[in-house]
Amino acid sequence: MLDELKTFIKCCECGSFSAAGKALVLSPSSVSRQIDNLEAKLQTKLFQRTTRQLILSDEGHFLFKRAEDILAQVDDTIASLRQQHSEPEGRLRISVFESYGRLRIAPLLPQFLALYPKVSIDIELENQIVDLYRDAVDIAIRIGPPEDSRLKAKKLTDGRTLLCASPDYAQRFGSPQTPDELAQHNCLLISRGRRQAWWHFRKGQEYRRVQVQGSIRSAGGTPLLECALQGAGVTLLTQWSMQPYIDEGRLLQLLPQWDASLYAEKSAEIYAVYIDNHYMRPAIRAFLDFLGAQITQ
Repeated sequence: MLDELKTFIKCCECGSFSAAGKALVLSPSSVSRQIDNLEAKLQTKLFQRTTRQLILSDEGHFLFKRAEDILAQVDDTIASLRQQHSEPEGRLRISVFESYGRLRIAPLLPQFLALYPKVSIDIELENQIVDLYRDAVDIAIRIGPPEDSRLKAKKLTDGRTLLCASPDYAQRFGSPQTPDELAQHNCLLISRGRRQAWWHFRKGQEYRRVQVQGSIRSAGGTPLLECALQGAGVTLLTQWSMQPYIDEGRLLQLLPQWDASLYAEKSAEIYAVYIDNHYMRPAIRAFLDFLGAQITQ
């Protein structure tokens, strides 16, 4: 039926079977036969035929308005399928917030490039939100789902956060036994400008919101993690950044019976965000699939 639709559109554009046949390199009889077949399948008359011209019926007008969109969608789908089966290649631009990029994404890049040697990667570690359209970024890895409805997102981790301090800090200043006791500790904080900092705790039906303060603030988690390892204070950061040091005994998890969060409601889940096109480049699809297979927490 696709060929018949294309012939129908050309007849509408040219105004006669003979002119459409010349444009399509078909005989007028072949054009007429395709239109007859199309009308039979649709069980309707598309043209009122006279000796001088073709006049579209009401049903023909209806089909003509939609046929071009139908064929365009088919062409997009075919192009997408061909893209999926082609080998990933070309430059891939990735933006990821600094701590996650350094600890979790950068170590994976050599393995990905070994799988796809025709791909090259530009990666930016930055804590500022980028505009994927303006900055020509293929994939941005950020905390929380995108607010822009034009973007799509793939969840990478659930973003669980843990309250931690070094054994040295706990020995010198003690470990808090309740969330409220954190008000008496030096807390290493994610910077939010001049706003007051609150940490949020839940245990079953219990909820605590604690105002915290401390001597060090940072827009990114890496400086806070380094300072916590040196015994400078208590910090609340993601599990993926602190779990290796907990396993080594360099950090202690505090108040493990409480679920701790930097947000009252907002999720700290991590997403790979990309532009919602009709089809995506094979390199983008390959990298998203690779991240989904490699990142488990």
